[in-house]
Amino acid sequence: MAERQLNLYSTFAYTSEFFALDEEARRNIRRSIYESVRGIGEATSFYSVYPARQDSDFMTWSAWNIGEDGKPKQSLVAFARAIEKHRKYISPVETLWGFTSVSQYARGKSEQDIDPFDGEKRGTYFIVYPFSKTKEWYLMSGDARQGQMNEHIKLGKQYPSIKQLLIYSFGLQDQEFVVAYETEELPLWSDLVRALRATEARRHTSLDTPIITGIHQTYEEFIGS
Repeated sequence: MAERQLNLYSTFAYTSEFFALDEEARRNIRRSIYESVRGIGEATSFYSVYPARQDSDFMTWSAWNIGEDGKPKQSLVAFARAIEKHRKYISPVETLWGFTSVSQYARGKSEQDIDPFDGEKRGTYFIVYPFSKTKEWYLMSGDARQGQMNEHIKLGKQYPSIKQLLIYSFGLQDQEFVVAYETEELPLWSDLVRALRATEARRHTSLDTPIITGIHQTYEEFIGS
């Protein structure tokens, strides 16, 4: 089996204590958050969320290769400890995570696959959401499922500038998958989602919310300098 990656998406809201601080103090808190979280993952990216969602201010995306035993535990515990130091000023809102795996329906790698460790190619917009299929989906034959996914994959390839990362959360969280997309054009992304709604596989979707849309931030943008 190919080496798996652990991907963790977390959104946070600033607390009233944070907003009670002056501008320079808020900048120092954001700098401390960035430096603490940045050092935990093998790859880490930051995104602004508000006002795309009213419940969160920012999102972090951390990724690890998990070749050696114990790596998931070490990674998750280290992340929790890094956030714990700042819990007076930030409150966790949503946490989505899982592992990469070989697809049942697509053959080999695609140019539309997202590489978490290629930090030079982070897209401007990052959209993340949990996803689950119905019980009926898993009771269908493999050929029937493959046929519906072929339609889904073919449609996605008509939007080559939109990149995708799929992780699996079976038995780990309430959802079965977490899907993430990078794009430079939000209207084009919205067009793709609307088109996917009309595919046959849509009949077998049981969960695809909450949708989290983030805007990539550099260090300077995140701390506000």
